[in-house]
Amino acid sequence: MDLDVFVSAHRAEWDRLEALLRRRRRLTGTEADELVALYQRAATHLSLIRSSAPDPQLTGRLSQLVAHARSAVTGTRRASWRDVNRFLLEGFPAAVYRARHWWVPTAVVSTVVAALLGWWIGTHPEVQSTIAAPSELRQLTRPGGEYETYYSSHPAAAFAAQVWTNNAQAAAMCLVLGVFLGLPVLWILFENMLNLGVGIGLMSSAGRLDTFLGLVLPHGLLELTAVFVAAGTGLRLGWTLIDPGPRTRRTALAEEGRAAVGMAIGLALVLLVSGAIEGFVTPSGLPTWARIGIGIVAELSFLTYVYVLGGRAVRTGGTGDVVADERSASVPTAA
Repeated sequence: MDLDVFVSAHRAEWDRLEALLRRRRRLTGTEADELVALYQRAATHLSLIRSSAPDPQLTGRLSQLVAHARSAVTGTRRASWRDVNRFLLEGFPAAVYRARHWWVPTAVVSTVVAALLGWWIGTHPEVQSTIAAPSELRQLTRPGGEYETYYSSHPAAAFAAQVWTNNAQAAAMCLVLGVFLGLPVLWILFENMLNLGVGIGLMSSAGRLDTFLGLVLPHGLLELTAVFVAAGTGLRLGWTLIDPGPRTRRTALAEEGRAAVGMAIGLALVLLVSGAIEGFVTPSGLPTWARIGIGIVAELSFLTYVYVLGGRAVRTGGTGDVVADERSASVPTAA
């Protein structure tokens, strides 16, 4: 192939493609069609030059031109603050609101289980003896013991970061592992309630349940709510495999899975707040009523956020899934 002749024959097309790509204004329908046609031709020209007469300078120019044109044709999209606002004000609260029929019962049942475990442990010394030796239990529950010093044993910022990381990981596991019919979620949930029940039981047997609740409630209300939301959503994801409803199983799992992934991001932000409360408020010198009050305000704020913004978004068609034009097509479509 005579490269000079080839360049002379097609230079005008390449120059025109470059001109269209540099346009600041929106292209007309005719110009958009022309852009697509010129992009396809330029891609063919690049392939011919690479295989027949590789010239580094020309290949570089056409490669850059084709890449730029491909980006314009396929509509490469960048995330913006509008996406962040849409997620925080519509997507995340809508996803949590839609899952309320799962996470609210999960919260109620789990709280009852933790309370029953706490009662059982607190009223049965033989059960307490299987947890630790009497001297170790006294060390845990005495004034200034390990249950109290746990929250102030590390610098507040480092402790808050560690708590946030651990809780966010547990929430993400609940969401992701729900796809295994929800069985791992039940185990994770039980472990959390068992740890809470042990604390309730041991501290109540020592007559210091009020102290324990004063330490747990400031951050625990919001933290446990986030865990219950994650667990309930994970259980719903597992149930989707069993009963996808009117959707195909593949479509249902894709839609609920995308919503669950988005919820993991939102819950990480919620757990960041609870971690900050646990790191800075729980071990602070504030009166117990003030610390618990902060926890109640945080919890009510989250529930209001979910039921007001989430309810509004769901009533207008929001699901917590990505917007329609970012989803893969569920049926064949014409470009």
